[in-house]
Amino acid sequence: MKRIVIKVGSAVLTENGALALDRMQNLVELIVAMKKENEVILVTSGAVAAGFTSLPLDKSNVANRQALAAVGQPLLMRNYKDRFRQFGVICAQMLLTADDFDSIRRTQHAKNAIEVLLAHKTLPIINENDVTATEELVFGDNDQLAAHTAYKFDADLLVILSDIQGYYDDNPKTNPDAKLLKIVSHIAPEALEASHTPNNVFATGGIVTKLKAADFLLQHGKEMFLSSGFDLTNVKSFLLDGKHLGGTLFTTKS
Repeated sequence: MKRIVIKVGSAVLTENGALALDRMQNLVELIVAMKKENEVILVTSGAVAAGFTSLPLDKSNVANRQALAAVGQPLLMRNYKDRFRQFGVICAQMLLTADDFDSIRRTQHAKNAIEVLLAHKTLPIINENDVTATEELVFGDNDQLAAHTAYKFDADLLVILSDIQGYYDDNPKTNPDAKLLKIVSHIAPEALEASHTPNNVFATGGIVTKLKAADFLLQHGKEMFLSSGFDLTNVKSFLLDGKHLGGTLFTTKS
């Protein structure tokens, strides 16, 4: 049985200033199917977006974003719990920060909880503690959190569902001839140093944060799969059928 971390970003979970409930439902159904043969951990964004549906504050202000996260986190979890309940899946919330992974003791405590939850077929749902993690609110997103979750909690694979089909040899938004790279074993340093390019009003990262997550996992002998969270056809084929039709697999294995 494999242990798989799935990370879904705000670009997938939000649309027109609200939660994209249809895409959330599709994600839930994918995870339910995966859980038949795998242990699954979900890393989710979307708390700020969920909060904005109830309290439309100016998101450019850090304090406002913290407040929105505080309002939105229980709303986000309620939406997940209601949908997973339809399939008899119990959800558990875990809010973590970078500090939790810098401390051996705190990491072990979190891992102990993860092991108990997975042993009892419960789905851990992890999010950044956005109310206190101000640096992450400004500069990053949950890609790095997901990568550390996959590494520290002994996952075999991280799957990132995003607003892109995978990693291309050029920007597909500006170059129609850009080619999707299906297998990547090395990421050029200059690609990791490019400026962030978020495409969603609630997102705080971009392709660079995903490449940094992939690079971190490659350095630790782990794999990452990057695919679209809007159309789950390719990720379903990869995870459920073992067929790599689309998306990018970052791996050092030949």
